[in-house]
Amino acid sequence: MSAPAPSPSTSAATRIVIAGAGPAAQALVSQLDRARFTGTITVLSNRDDTPEELLELALLPQVSVRFGQPASHIDAVNRTVATADGMEFAYDQLVIATGSAPVASPVEGADACLSYSTIDDAARIGEAVSEVARELGRRPLGILVGNGTAAGQAEAVLRAQGVRPIRTTARPAAVVPGTSASGLAASAVIFEDGSSMNGDLVVLAEERVSRDGLAASAGLRTAPSGGIVITQDFRTSVPGIWALGDAAAFDGVRLGLLVAAASAAGACATQLLTAASADSGAVPLQAAA
Repeated sequence: MSAPAPSPSTSAATRIVIAGAGPAAQALVSQLDRARFTGTITVLSNRDDTPEELLELALLPQVSVRFGQPASHIDAVNRTVATADGMEFAYDQLVIATGSAPVASPVEGADACLSYSTIDDAARIGEAVSEVARELGRRPLGILVGNGTAAGQAEAVLRAQGVRPIRTTARPAAVVPGTSASGLAASAVIFEDGSSMNGDLVVLAEERVSRDGLAASAGLRTAPSGGIVITQDFRTSVPGIWALGDAAAFDGVRLGLLVAAASAAGACATQLLTAASADSGAVPLQAAA
């Protein structure tokens, strides 16, 4: 997906508020900046820390990142968003990118695992597999934990990388750290009954649910299985509100399992710029070829 064409035609008064500060939100801000969006972008983050990637975005002149100020209420009629600490932000266009959360509590030792929750995880898994394979000097044996769409995609990724996957739907009680010099891989899982499975790396692809509570409380349509229902152009059921990343669902599937964050952000940015141009009476922007 190509980035939106640079253009100075959007109105300086256009206010975009993004609820969420994860990969999808970050990719959207980057795309808007590349397109020379001249309005303001306010990012409401539920993180108290200041990761480097967010600090870089906060340095952009048109961007304000509110660390530790998650959106808590949307007034779709008056087009305002309130935060948990009582701040209120007016918007012309609102993007909800609140992501997803695991259904179950983390498995003990999960930090030593590779994980698969969105399409974007495929590249990271591929890099880790290549490193483990170089260390071993052979094709790795992988343990894949999970079921559903994410696990199916993870299995395809592992096979494409030359891993021999052994898949289990039984949830382990703990993960055993491996001996890989990379420090990224675990080598075994232990189940509640004391049995275990051994391999060269472990991938968790467990069920996740979209964080759509903010949207649902504002009257936006949500999917029965979770997620803010969007159209192909990322519009929600309420005018002026869009959804991106794992908070969104298309045809009942989490968006992160359908489209890479950068591609989705590029397409969404084009729609937002067109909406901003319409608000200002300018000629609609076109995506770059």
